Amino acid sequence: MTADLAMLHGKTIGFGITGSHCTYAEVLGPMEALVRLGARVIPVATHTVLTTDTRFGKADDWVARIEAITGERIRGSIPEVEPFGPKRTLDAFVISPMTGNTLARFANAITDSPVLMAAKATLRNGRPVVLAVSTNDGLGLNAQNIAKLLVARNVYFVPFGQDDPLGKPTSLVARMDLLVPAVAAALEGRQLQPLLMLHPKAMEAIAHAEGGRTGAAAESG
Repeated sequence: MTADLAMLHGKTIGFGITGSHCTYAEVLGPMEALVRLGARVIPVATHTVLTTDTRFGKADDWVARIEAITGERIRGSIPEVEPFGPKRTLDAFVISPMTGNTLARFANAITDSPVLMAAKATLRNGRPVVLAVSTNDGLGLNAQNIAKLLVARNVYFVPFGQDDPLGKPTSLVARMDLLVPAVAAALEGRQLQPLLMLHPKAMEAIAHAEGGRTGAAAESG
C-alpha cells in the first residue's frame, strides 16, 4: 500500500529519538527525506541520546548532525515540549528509533521523558504518533505492549520484522526505509501495509549462519 508523500509538504513533524544507539545512522536518511519533502521537522531527544557516548558515536556529534539536517534545536526537556499540546504544534509525531524501554512506558501511559511528553501532547490533539521500533524483546516481554499499541487510536507503526531470527529471535526492528510513507499514511488516518515484513538484516543473518554451518560441515568432512 502506497502513500501520497506530497501531503508532507508544509506539515510540522515532531521527530523523537530514543537510545537505540546502533540505529541512529539509519534514522538520518528518513529525517533528511522529510525535510526535502517540505516538512518542518522538530527533533526531540531523551537524556540518553543527548549525553551518552558509545562505539556508534559521540552524543555531541549526533546532536550536531540532527540539528544540521533539521535546522532546528533539539528539544531535550519535558517543559520544552509540553506546550506542543495546548499550542497544537505538531501535525504528527514520530518516535524513531523507539527502544523497548520507551515502548513499554508509552503503552502504559508513563510520561517521564520529553519524547513521551511530545507523544502524549500529539495524542491529546487527536493527531498521529508513528512508532519505529528497535528492541531486542519485541517478541518477548514487550510483545504485550506492542499488541496494546496496535489497537490504540491514532498510533501507527513503521512496518517491522525480525532482524536476526536465529541469533536474536525476539528482536524486532522497523524498516526505516518505509518511515516516510508510514508517516504520510498516518496523516491520512491509516496504517501502512503490510505491517509485518522481512527485514533485510534477517536475510544477512540467516545467510551468515548457513554459511558458517556449511563451512563447518566441509571441514568435518
